[in-house]
Amino acid sequence: MLTIFSVHKAVREEEMSGVNNSESDLVVDPVDEGVFRDVVGRFVTGVTILTGSSEGRNHGMVVSAFSSLSVDPPMVLVCANRKSRTQDTVRKSGAFGVNVLAEHQHDLVRLFSSAEPEKFSGVLWSPSEQLGLPLLTGVLGWLECRVIKEFEVATHAVFMGEVLGAGARGGAPLAYFRGGFDRLVGTLTDGN
Repeated sequence: MLTIFSVHKAVREEEMSGVNNSESDLVVDPVDEGVFRDVVGRFVTGVTILTGSSEGRNHGMVVSAFSSLSVDPPMVLVCANRKSRTQDTVRKSGAFGVNVLAEHQHDLVRLFSSAEPEKFSGVLWSPSEQLGLPLLTGVLGWLECRVIKEFEVATHAVFMGEVLGAGARGGAPLAYFRGGFDRLVGTLTDGN
Protein backbone atom coordinates (compact mmCIF):
# COMPACT_ATOMS: atom_id res chain seq x y z
CA MET A 1 0.00 0.00 0.00
CA LEU A 2 1.25 3.44 -0.91
CA THR A 3 1.70 5.61 2.16
CA ILE A 4 1.44 9.34 1.74
CA PHE A 5 2.16 11.65 4.62
CA SER A 6 0.68 14.91 5.68
CA VAL A 7 2.49 17.12 8.14
CA HIS A 8 0.66 18.77 11.03
CA LYS A 9 2.25 21.07 13.56
CA ALA A 10 1.37 20.34 17.10
CA VAL A 11 -0.44 23.29 18.65
CA ARG A 12 1.19 24.18 21.90
CA GLU A 13 1.42 27.14 24.20
CA GLU A 14 4.84 28.13 22.77
CA GLU A 15 3.35 28.41 19.26
CA MET A 16 0.62 30.66 20.51
CA SER A 17 3.19 32.85 22.24
CA GLY A 18 5.26 33.17 19.03
CA VAL A 19 8.10 30.82 20.00
CA ASN A 20 9.51 28.95 16.99
CA ASN A 21 9.37 25.19 17.24
CA SER A 22 11.92 22.80 15.81
CA GLU A 23 11.19 20.07 13.26
CA SER A 24 10.91 17.60 16.13
CA ASP A 25 7.55 19.20 16.98
CA LEU A 26 6.03 18.01 13.70
CA VAL A 27 3.55 15.16 13.84
CA VAL A 28 3.38 12.94 10.74
CA ASP A 29 0.17 11.03 10.01
CA PRO A 30 -0.30 8.71 7.01
CA VAL A 31 -3.02 9.76 4.56
CA ASP A 32 -5.37 6.99 3.45
CA GLU A 33 -4.68 6.07 -0.21
CA GLY A 34 -8.41 5.90 -1.02
CA VAL A 35 -9.02 9.37 0.40
CA PHE A 36 -6.00 10.73 -1.49
CA ARG A 37 -7.24 9.25 -4.79
CA ASP A 38 -10.73 10.64 -4.15
CA VAL A 39 -9.43 14.14 -3.49
CA VAL A 40 -7.05 14.36 -6.46
CA GLY A 41 -9.71 12.76 -8.68
CA ARG A 42 -11.90 15.80 -8.08
CA PHE A 43 -9.36 18.02 -9.83
CA VAL A 44 -10.57 18.48 -13.42
CA THR A 45 -7.80 18.26 -16.00
CA GLY A 46 -7.56 18.35 -19.73
CA VAL A 47 -6.56 15.18 -21.56
CA THR A 48 -3.39 14.85 -23.58
CA ILE A 49 -1.70 12.11 -25.52
CA LEU A 50 2.06 11.99 -25.13
CA THR A 51 3.72 10.81 -28.36
CA GLY A 52 7.23 9.89 -29.35
CA SER A 53 9.23 8.15 -32.03
CA SER A 54 12.37 6.06 -31.74
CA GLU A 55 14.04 3.48 -33.95
CA GLY A 56 11.36 3.96 -36.63
CA ARG A 57 8.43 3.21 -34.29
CA ASN A 58 5.78 5.57 -32.92
CA HIS A 59 4.42 5.23 -29.41
CA GLY A 60 1.79 7.14 -27.45
CA MET A 61 -0.14 7.13 -24.20
CA VAL A 62 -2.89 9.12 -22.46
CA VAL A 63 -1.50 11.60 -19.94
CA SER A 64 -3.40 13.90 -17.60
CA ALA A 65 -0.28 14.87 -15.61
CA PHE A 66 0.78 17.71 -17.91
CA SER A 67 1.52 21.34 -17.09
CA SER A 68 3.10 24.44 -18.54
CA LEU A 69 6.22 25.52 -16.63
CA SER A 70 7.39 28.71 -18.28
CA VAL A 71 6.49 31.10 -21.08
CA ASP A 72 9.98 32.56 -21.47
CA PRO A 73 11.47 30.23 -22.51
CA PRO A 74 8.43 28.07 -23.34
CA MET A 75 8.63 24.88 -21.25
CA VAL A 76 6.27 22.11 -20.15
CA LEU A 77 6.29 19.19 -17.73
CA VAL A 78 4.77 15.77 -18.35
CA CYS A 79 4.68 12.58 -16.27
CA ALA A 80 4.64 9.07 -17.76
CA ASN A 81 4.45 5.67 -16.10
CA ARG A 82 7.93 4.14 -16.06
CA LYS A 83 6.55 0.79 -17.33
CA SER A 84 5.20 2.31 -20.55
CA ARG A 85 6.79 1.94 -23.99
CA THR A 86 6.13 5.62 -24.58
CA GLN A 87 8.26 6.61 -21.59
CA ASP A 88 11.08 4.42 -22.96
CA THR A 89 10.71 6.08 -26.37
CA VAL A 90 10.84 9.60 -24.91
CA ARG A 91 13.88 8.70 -22.82
CA LYS A 92 15.75 7.18 -25.80
CA SER A 93 14.87 9.92 -28.30
CA GLY A 94 15.08 12.93 -25.97
CA ALA A 95 11.90 14.38 -27.47
CA PHE A 96 8.12 14.20 -27.15
CA GLY A 97 4.89 15.54 -28.58
CA VAL A 98 1.88 16.67 -26.54
CA ASN A 99 -1.55 16.43 -28.19
CA VAL A 100 -4.40 18.24 -26.40
CA LEU A 101 -7.62 16.34 -27.08
CA ALA A 102 -10.92 17.83 -28.21
CA GLU A 103 -14.23 16.81 -26.62
CA HIS A 104 -15.11 14.41 -29.46
CA GLN A 105 -11.89 12.37 -29.24
CA HIS A 106 -12.99 9.66 -26.76
CA ASP A 107 -11.93 7.02 -29.29
CA LEU A 108 -8.31 8.17 -29.01
CA VAL A 109 -8.47 7.88 -25.22
CA ARG A 110 -9.63 4.27 -25.48
CA LEU A 111 -6.98 3.39 -28.06
CA PHE A 112 -4.03 5.12 -26.39
CA SER A 113 -5.04 3.77 -22.95
CA SER A 114 -5.02 0.21 -24.26
CA ALA A 115 -2.22 -2.34 -24.49
CA GLU A 116 -2.56 -2.28 -28.30
CA PRO A 117 1.04 -2.29 -29.63
CA GLU A 118 0.21 -0.60 -32.97
CA LYS A 119 -1.72 2.43 -31.70
CA PHE A 120 -0.95 4.55 -34.76
CA SER A 121 -2.38 2.02 -37.22
CA GLY A 122 -5.53 3.61 -38.67
CA VAL A 123 -5.01 6.91 -36.76
CA LEU A 124 -4.46 10.10 -38.72
CA TRP A 125 -1.23 11.87 -37.76
CA SER A 126 1.58 13.85 -39.30
CA PRO A 127 5.25 14.31 -38.36
CA SER A 128 6.21 17.48 -36.52
CA GLU A 129 8.29 19.96 -38.50
CA GLN A 130 11.49 19.99 -36.47
CA LEU A 131 11.82 16.57 -34.85
CA GLY A 132 9.46 14.36 -36.88
CA LEU A 133 7.36 13.47 -33.82
CA PRO A 134 3.91 11.98 -34.44
CA LEU A 135 1.22 14.66 -33.96
CA LEU A 136 -2.42 13.57 -34.04
CA THR A 137 -4.85 15.11 -36.52
CA GLY A 138 -7.86 17.04 -35.18
CA VAL A 139 -6.51 17.84 -31.71
CA LEU A 140 -7.12 21.23 -30.09
CA GLY A 141 -3.43 21.88 -29.78
CA TRP A 142 -0.03 20.30 -30.06
CA LEU A 143 3.48 20.89 -28.78
CA GLU A 144 6.80 19.61 -30.09
CA CYS A 145 9.32 19.34 -27.25
CA ARG A 146 12.95 18.52 -26.60
CA VAL A 147 13.68 16.94 -23.20
CA ILE A 148 15.88 19.23 -21.12
CA LYS A 149 15.64 17.36 -17.83
CA GLU A 150 14.23 14.07 -16.64
CA PHE A 151 13.97 12.36 -13.29
CA GLU A 152 12.06 9.54 -11.62
CA VAL A 153 9.55 9.88 -8.82
CA ALA A 154 7.92 6.72 -7.48
CA THR A 155 6.18 4.97 -10.42
CA HIS A 156 6.64 7.78 -12.94
CA ALA A 157 9.26 9.47 -15.09
CA VAL A 158 8.99 13.25 -15.12
CA PHE A 159 10.11 15.03 -18.28
CA MET A 160 10.70 18.75 -18.55
CA GLY A 161 10.61 19.86 -22.16
CA GLU A 162 11.59 22.94 -24.11
CA VAL A 163 8.83 23.73 -26.61
CA LEU A 164 10.24 23.95 -30.15
CA GLY A 165 6.93 24.12 -32.02
CA ALA A 166 3.25 24.61 -31.24
CA GLY A 167 -0.13 24.90 -32.93
CA ALA A 168 -3.79 25.25 -31.95
CA ARG A 169 -7.27 25.28 -33.44
CA GLY A 170 -10.73 26.16 -32.09
CA GLY A 171 -13.03 23.85 -30.18
CA ALA A 172 -13.89 22.52 -26.74
CA PRO A 173 -11.58 20.31 -24.65
CA LEU A 174 -12.01 16.75 -23.45
CA ALA A 175 -11.92 16.69 -19.65
CA TYR A 176 -10.89 14.09 -17.05
CA PHE A 177 -12.80 14.02 -13.75
CA ARG A 178 -13.15 11.31 -11.08
CA GLY A 179 -11.78 8.56 -13.28
CA GLY A 180 -13.84 9.39 -16.37
CA PHE A 181 -13.48 11.31 -19.60
CA ASP A 182 -16.19 13.69 -20.79
CA ARG A 183 -16.83 17.10 -22.25
CA LEU A 184 -17.14 20.17 -20.09
CA VAL A 185 -20.71 21.33 -19.63
CA GLY A 186 -21.27 24.91 -20.72
CA THR A 187 -19.66 27.05 -23.34
CA LEU A 188 -15.96 26.66 -22.63
CA THR A 189 -14.55 27.07 -26.13
CA ASP A 190 -11.99 29.46 -27.42
CA GLY A 191 -14.40 30.95 -29.96
CA ASN A 192 -12.41 29.95 -33.06
